[in-house]
Amino acid sequence: MDAKKILFITQEITPYLPESEIATLCRNLPQGIQERGREIRTFMPKFGNINERRNQLHEVIRLSGMNLIIDDTDHPLIIKVASIQAARMQVYFIDNEDYFQRKHAICDESGKEYEDNDERSIFYVRGVLETIKKLRWIPDIIHCHGWMSALTPLYIKRMYADDPGLKNAKIVYSVYDDDFQTPFRKEFATQLKTDGAKEVDIKSIKNKPTFVGLNKIAIDLADGVIQGSKTINPELEAYIEKKKSEYFLPYQPADAYIDKYNEFYNKVLER
Repeated sequence: MDAKKILFITQEITPYLPESEIATLCRNLPQGIQERGREIRTFMPKFGNINERRNQLHEVIRLSGMNLIIDDTDHPLIIKVASIQAARMQVYFIDNEDYFQRKHAICDESGKEYEDNDERSIFYVRGVLETIKKLRWIPDIIHCHGWMSALTPLYIKRMYADDPGLKNAKIVYSVYDDDFQTPFRKEFATQLKTDGAKEVDIKSIKNKPTFVGLNKIAIDLADGVIQGSKTINPELEAYIEKKKSEYFLPYQPADAYIDKYNEFYNKVLER
């Protein structure tokens, strides 16, 4: 098997966050892909409810120290790392005091979604891509899981289109039943245009940046799409059928998805 490099950008991984569909899959998939001869890197946000001491996270000084400008404000990028010993796998964490040092991940204690989840998503995606550049590790496939990673295809195809380490990467986006309920702020589309998005890229979020609109951006610009949950938003299901019928992998059960995903990576690489 050709040792292609697969970058996993995910919203959650167990044991760092409680078990969920995404967290469990993103714990097992990178290990399974690595065991099938691929080289991997895995990233997730360093949410404030992750216990650093128990999970033995430590800062990677040589990768930290960069500032990312979002909405004219400097936000320091901190990179941490931990190991899942049983899997012989490292997980990199994107951290920032403004965005991720809270007691909860996506919502506050009352269940209200954080108002700045839009900026947190931008910071997370840009943070991963800047860190990969610093690592000088050139991925062949970038596989994104969860809506917080949904901007990755846009940033790769537009903002990093001339970057020699990223411009040739093929992007796979998994769509899950992880809808957020509160639309992003109306300034979101303008922020993306400032970063280099084209008008056509943001048409689905121009009037109201919803979960469906955000996912449509990812589906439009990804090279392949996977249905990660057994049931997903019906509008997105229809949109995928229309847009990505050839490079679409339907939902795969737990006992089959690692091999099926691995085969799908080969198909996308041949595009």
